[in-house]
Amino acid sequence: MKINRIGGVIAAASKKDAEPLLQIGTIPIIKRIVISFQQAGIFPIVVVTGTQEEEVKYQLSSYGVIFIPNEDCEQPELFDSVKIGLQYLLGKCDRIVFTPVNVPMFTPDTLNRLLASEGGIIVPSCRSRGGHPIVLSEEVIPQIISYSGKGGLRSFISSMGDRRTFIPVNDPGIHMTVRDCSQLEACLAKHNQALLHPTVQLSLQKESVFFNTRIKLLLYLILDTHSVRSACDRMALSYGKAWDMLNKLEAEAGYPMVERKHGGRRGGNTTLTPKGFQFLRNWLLLEDKVFRFTQNEFSALFYDSGIFT
Repeated sequence: MKINRIGGVIAAASKKDAEPLLQIGTIPIIKRIVISFQQAGIFPIVVVTGTQEEEVKYQLSSYGVIFIPNEDCEQPELFDSVKIGLQYLLGKCDRIVFTPVNVPMFTPDTLNRLLASEGGIIVPSCRSRGGHPIVLSEEVIPQIISYSGKGGLRSFISSMGDRRTFIPVNDPGIHMTVRDCSQLEACLAKHNQALLHPTVQLSLQKESVFFNTRIKLLLYLILDTHSVRSACDRMALSYGKAWDMLNKLEAEAGYPMVERKHGGRRGGNTTLTPKGFQFLRNWLLLEDKVFRFTQNEFSALFYDSGIFT
């Protein structure tokens, strides 16, 4: 069930190749990518985990992302992680942005340019070379998931010549990987400037906050999994804490957000009530409107005026 337009997938599973906790500047590269995604208004963001999984979850636990493990993370193919992430978001979004964790220095401006373009497969191109991230429309997702040819995602994209669109960008970060840390460090100042953005985190409160980004993700995952425990596993949240959050939300809202079904031959499950679903859907719409207004006003007041360049 779709309740948001654009989702994201970050492949960070391979114990052989992926370096999600490599620190460039003051933050690890996995966090740098998540910030870039969030600056473009992407939700939900799926991180396909494997290597250093617990530390990755710790680093991102407050960022409102979904963790899905690649069980074969010793020497997995990148394409397998791509499929895991896309399979989870299948049917949930109109478009999906994908990048491997080892390409962390593309700019949010590049991502916004890709999202402003139309096509089945949108690829950034700098100096006549394609790079990451790429934007996939919902129509091509089932084809990627079922693709079994050699060469992985690159081969699939090449085979879709009539559906792919290259967008020229002046952003060498779309090519930079962790194989050259000195190159990443050299463009750090420029990338940090590109990350400059206003952060608006909406919450609801009376005497204290009772709804925020984490509870939003919890409701989203309950809607998807029909299980509080499964939702907790996917967002690195304790089961007891989750119920504390839900109980407080319902007490403050004045009506049930989730419907609990206990026992039975097939076991119990939990899902959103109709009013809980409407609450979540409207909240995401509100966030999207506030996000767009804030970005436009910030650009006009700070960039167009010359305060920032």
